[in-house]
Amino acid sequence: MTDQPDLRHGRSHAGEENGSVVVDLKEYKRSKDPLPITFHRRELDQILWIYGRMVGEGEWRDYAIDHGREKAVFSVFKRSGEMPLFRIEKNPKLAAKQGAFSVINTNGTILKRGHDLAQVLKVFDKALKLVEK
Repeated sequence: MTDQPDLRHGRSHAGEENGSVVVDLKEYKRSKDPLPITFHRRELDQILWIYGRMVGEGEWRDYAIDHGREKAVFSVFKRSGEMPLFRIEKNPKLAAKQGAFSVINTNGTILKRGHDLAQVLKVFDKALKLVEK
């Protein structure tokens, strides 16, 4: 075992005769520090459309987006200093099981989970009620 990083694909570089190894730093960093999980543009468009509608109704006022190694989270707040009312999460590790997308309330209860974000976001659709005069 050595202190040297592993060379990928058995590449050899000049300077190996004297024991030194040349490593591409971008490739090495990418292998050690994977990119964070993010929402794709279409997913973010769907979420922001719901967010805009709820802001217009006076239900929501602020949001935060977190991109981590495990999952991406879109948090919705009534006031910015409080706990989030809802969290819309994307966890690719669950994609083959219950689905990568979920909506979670303040108490941590999963309200809806699935493979299709549009279907999961239907939890925010309000049922129409008959109003009599």
